[in-house]
Amino acid sequence: MTRVLRPLIERTTWRRWAHLVVGGALLMPYWFLAISLAPLLSIGDPVVKGLLLLLAVPGAATFVTGLVPTVRLLEISLAKELLGGPAAALVPGSSRSWESRVRTGAWFALHLYVGVVVSGLSLAVPPFAFVLLLAPTVDWDAGFLDAWGWQDTWHQWPAPVAGLAALALLLAVIVAAGALLARLAPRFLGPSAAERLADMQARAVKLAERNRLARELHDSVGHALSVVTLQAGAAGRVLDSDPAFAREALGAIEESARAALEDLDHVLGLLRDDPSRTAPQPTLKDLGRLLEQTRIAGVKLDSEVDPDVEHVPAAVSREAYRIVQEGLTNALRHAGKVPVRLRLHVEGDRLRMEMSNPLGAPEGPGAGHGGGRGLNGIRERVTVLRGAMAAGPDEECWRVEVSLPLRSGG
Repeated sequence: MTRVLRPLIERTTWRRWAHLVVGGALLMPYWFLAISLAPLLSIGDPVVKGLLLLLAVPGAATFVTGLVPTVRLLEISLAKELLGGPAAALVPGSSRSWESRVRTGAWFALHLYVGVVVSGLSLAVPPFAFVLLLAPTVDWDAGFLDAWGWQDTWHQWPAPVAGLAALALLLAVIVAAGALLARLAPRFLGPSAAERLADMQARAVKLAERNRLARELHDSVGHALSVVTLQAGAAGRVLDSDPAFAREALGAIEESARAALEDLDHVLGLLRDDPSRTAPQPTLKDLGRLLEQTRIAGVKLDSEVDPDVEHVPAAVSREAYRIVQEGLTNALRHAGKVPVRLRLHVEGDRLRMEMSNPLGAPEGPGAGHGGGRGLNGIRERVTVLRGAMAAGPDEECWRVEVSLPLRSGG
């Protein structure tokens, strides 16, 4: 009994019925158009003329209407809201290809014709069933019985059963038609293979942009916080004994914090698509300031930088700056204030970088902490530029070697 009554109380069934009724109502103007064209049809056979007026002309008109790109947007929104089921996963959008338009035209015609059938049954069956339900309790007029070809002795007691059966059959038609359209909607209104590929490419581009912004935040802000932590610790230890160095460290802290805020403002501007909030990104021309800030933090930095690195392509220069910055950050976080050796030079058509620092227990405030994303960030930058990277322990040192093709910045 529950299985029989469940469709009666399910909200989805009546929402699908509303979807079908809307389709039936939308077909009426096309029928009126066909009827208005009736005088122009010089067809003597009434059957052929009726088929043309009821099926062919309205069907062609609905299909042509479905070719309009915005019809797909409206039909998907309607199916998503009322049909549910598989149709609920559809993403509203206009047709972007002729293949999508043709499928939408076929769906629009199917929706309207199935809807008009269900609408007609919904108008005709309930009154007929009502009459059958009341048949045993009504004293029928002889003229009424004669009009239907019945005798005044016709057996009326099975009529209520027939009325209930008619209502049940109507409900079954509504449920079946709604379920059928809900299942077919993704086939007719879903994205084509080309549209799915375009959507996947758009998501890949968006994901790559998000990863790039995450690397920018991690490298710039993470480095600044690591350096500031060490600089603050160094300034605190020599505040009384060496006020001049303490003032220099505090000035470096201010500069590092300001640079981090500029980088953060740049990334936020990209996230908000606000060109006024973006700023030029640092390149290898700004490497001297980065190295000096690291030295002020108390790191013994042995650097050898080829002057030609300032003339490498901008894209390579920006990424190389971030790679050096992240390498220094990793040394500060995981090894502390240990000596760091940096070699950066141009060889032919490649930019080569080598950074190394002794292995050992972390020392100093802020050392030994980190999320472990530094090497992954460097590897992602190198991969984008089609370069090569090697990182790992080398005897008693941790060594990172990077080679970037200069043409990758073209």
